[in-house]
Amino acid sequence: MKPQEPPAAPYGLPACPDGRAALREQVAAFVRERVVPSEAVLDAGGPPARDTLVRLQDEARQAGLWALPLPVELGGRGMPLGDYAHLAEAEGASDHGPAALGSAPLLDVLMLQRHGSAAVRDTWLKRITAGEARACYAMTDADSPGTDPAATTARAVPDGDGWRLHGRKWFTSGAGDADLVTVMARTDGAPGDRDGLSLLLVPTSTPGFRVVRELPVLGAGGQWEIEFDDVHVPADHLVGDRGTALRIAGERLRLGRVLRCLRWLGQAERAYELMCERARIRVQGGGPLADRQLVQQLVFDSLLAIRTTRPLVYEAAGRLAAGLDTRTETGLAKVAAARMLQQVADAAIQVHGAAGLGPDTPLPALFRAGRAARLLDGPDELHISAVARRVLRAPS
Repeated sequence: MKPQEPPAAPYGLPACPDGRAALREQVAAFVRERVVPSEAVLDAGGPPARDTLVRLQDEARQAGLWALPLPVELGGRGMPLGDYAHLAEAEGASDHGPAALGSAPLLDVLMLQRHGSAAVRDTWLKRITAGEARACYAMTDADSPGTDPAATTARAVPDGDGWRLHGRKWFTSGAGDADLVTVMARTDGAPGDRDGLSLLLVPTSTPGFRVVRELPVLGAGGQWEIEFDDVHVPADHLVGDRGTALRIAGERLRLGRVLRCLRWLGQAERAYELMCERARIRVQGGGPLADRQLVQQLVFDSLLAIRTTRPLVYEAAGRLAAGLDTRTETGLAKVAAARMLQQVADAAIQVHGAAGLGPDTPLPALFRAGRAARLLDGPDELHISAVARRVLRAPS
């Protein structure tokens, strides 16, 4: 009798370490059964969205799925990146998955745990981990290229027991309802000086902080323009040492890009599943779309894109978890994952026809995420040039 092969993980997903496949399925089921049905309310924002998110977060706690990658001492599960990577895909199938499951503040929590003052850690870390306070990160000036943080003009000047901050930032995710914002500002030198930048923490209740406007991204909200008009920042709200913003931002970006790539994989899987289901059940010309060679081509190309991108993303995650240099691997993964998500979402829309353009499927949002992905955390061109230069400088 031929031995039975073990069931394959979907779409070439590598096996979870330490038997975490069951936990991965729990996360996937939570997103599928709890988060996805609430997406319309969450997307609309306002009090109903906040109430819905709180309910989902309570359900995640009850299910034992809360804050899986966050530090144990702060109330999380402390799951290392090598393990959590396998769950991040499942969380990322919905844009709201990380927030509902309490993993969204991971970058802020790790940054403040490593570089925040004792006063900041005591005041904010447990509240952020518990979902009681929301943090965001403001790096890009409204009048400076985001690819060149050294051009930052937002400025903080010493003022007695702290700083006075002036400037305007935009494309700041989640700033509309944040309680705390980390701001990159110039504390020394002139624009172009890479050593003159620092990070400062600003509670959004501070006088002089203002939300200027929401910035719809291809018609969807979630990004904001904010202003700091003579905002007083206490001395102990400096993150790290004066002039170290780019080093700390680099730590944050390396992990952030890997997490985005993992979540983009989860969104691409969702689009792929919708495409396959549509091809099976939609009948045209006497048979299902699945019998059409052009539809089969779209399915094949999408599966190929997912399976060839995933190893790049997991290689970057593995090297980052091991403390190795990930610049080349992260650049490759970021460009590949962004392109892949846009390609798969576009193919799924094509198979759905006009229905793929309307409000009855998540495909417009998934396509929008794929297009925005090619600019988020650095445009494709930035990563392409950086990786190519690094490779060409290496000894043959």
